[in-house]
Amino acid sequence: MTTAAAPYPSKTHRDESFPVASRLIARPLRAPVLAFYRFVRAADDVADSPDLGAEAKLARLDAMERALRSGDPGEPSAAALHAADRRFGAGLDEAATLLDAFRQDAVKSRYADWAELLDYCRRSADPVGRFLLRLHGEGASAQAPADALCTALQILNHLQDLAKDRAALDRVYLPVPWMAEAGGEAAFFAPENGAARRPVLDAALDRVEDLLARAASLPERVRSRRLAAESAVTLALARRHLARLRAQDPIAGRVALGKRDFARAFAGVPAALARRGRSSDPAVVQRIVSVSGSSFKLGMAAQAAPRRRANYALYAFCRVIDDIADGAAPLSEKRAFLDAWRREIDALPGSPTGPIGRELARAMLAYDLPRAEFHALLDGMESDGEKRVRIPDEAAFDLYCRRVAGAVGVLSVRIFGAPQAHDFALVLGRTLQIVNVLRDVDEDAEIERVYVPLTRLAALGIEDGPAQSMVADPRFAEACETLAEEARAGFAEADAMLDHLDRRALKPAIVMMEGYRRLFEKLRARGFDAPRGPRMRLTKPEKARLLLSVMRPAGGGMRPAGGGG
Repeated sequence: MTTAAAPYPSKTHRDESFPVASRLIARPLRAPVLAFYRFVRAADDVADSPDLGAEAKLARLDAMERALRSGDPGEPSAAALHAADRRFGAGLDEAATLLDAFRQDAVKSRYADWAELLDYCRRSADPVGRFLLRLHGEGASAQAPADALCTALQILNHLQDLAKDRAALDRVYLPVPWMAEAGGEAAFFAPENGAARRPVLDAALDRVEDLLARAASLPERVRSRRLAAESAVTLALARRHLARLRAQDPIAGRVALGKRDFARAFAGVPAALARRGRSSDPAVVQRIVSVSGSSFKLGMAAQAAPRRRANYALYAFCRVIDDIADGAAPLSEKRAFLDAWRREIDALPGSPTGPIGRELARAMLAYDLPRAEFHALLDGMESDGEKRVRIPDEAAFDLYCRRVAGAVGVLSVRIFGAPQAHDFALVLGRTLQIVNVLRDVDEDAEIERVYVPLTRLAALGIEDGPAQSMVADPRFAEACETLAEEARAGFAEADAMLDHLDRRALKPAIVMMEGYRRLFEKLRARGFDAPRGPRMRLTKPEKARLLLSVMRPAGGGMRPAGGGG
């Protein structure tokens, strides 16, 4: 099919960022895949034509749909797809849904929020995966991960082409309020404004990462080995594309995959097929854990495999909701994303929708994890997600610590096999959170967060104002010293409580406690006067020594390596 606006296709299937009708697809099915691609490519070219107005585009797309449904031989690409649909039972309905998205492209150039963008992707990307599933005779269980993968690919392409789409088509597929976080659309696209643009791009990539996590089960859910292989290659390329967009600025220059990326993706097919017999969900949560250097991760290494798997799920949940709270998405979007997690938690253990949810469901059933504690964590993340964080008084500080740290402790001791350590978990959680507050004073102030209660600061003559001015006040160190004394007392109380608890079961908690104790000692040795220097952390040798000392049995059971103060 040709048009006056686009006499030749703008691309062939070999020019796409991801494989189309590769040799992994069975030979008899490549022809209908190509027929589908060519029709959709032609329709997309109409929607993207710089030479046609909106009305002409809509008229042309309507004509294409009529030709598709009738099999009009005067429109070769429509006729070919019509014939493929009659033979294979797939293609026509999916292409019609794509035409609906292209009609939207003809008249819509900006998006109000992430949900609106996802709705567009539901029509502009997901039908491609659904077509392939129908073509291969796959069941409904593969649809959700296929949708997630197609949406992820679409958003990756949108982010890659942000500058090109805006310049050529006056279209921007990143929602307007997201660009406002970088100062507005003009500021977002200003080449020199990379520092403000980067957090917004990363927040969008966090959402893509969530989609790819949900897509990870696709190779195991399709019956066709060839389609499983194609899915595995596409997933690998999507992850590589995401990593490149994390590392490079698509406004400063084109970010694209190369031949080496494709070669590595295809080389991974045998290993991907070998994993089809087992769930990908544990690997998804382990991938999240593996990129963390937290003391929580250190403690998890001290567990037997089933309990470690449950704690990995808990940590992955904590990590993703923390990333939502800390990210640069608009506040309304953060709340929407956290609300989605509330719905996921409420669906457990019966109806999880994603890999973290499915792993949490296993843990909830195995270790009787209270749903309320997950909601407490989400409440804490809602507090952290605010544009400006201040803690008004002691009661609010205690509640905050209970939510973000106590809840993790309560859930963790149940997974450890020591539910009787509930009170210990609350004491230790509050103590470790105080250490976090002391460690992150300057980092938090950069994003307008001050966790030292305002009542304490007011007693020292420090009024609420810009966060960096507050923490630079010489009197702020005195407030930190009082918190440090509470942390010292907290460690001592936790030590005393351990004398009446099962140290062996609580071995992971002790590892975490001792890691934080060493960090706390380093903070006190440095002092709290500004300037405080870079963020304090344990070195790899310090972590190794910690594990050796804490893991060594003493007197027939686990003993903490440190003292009480």
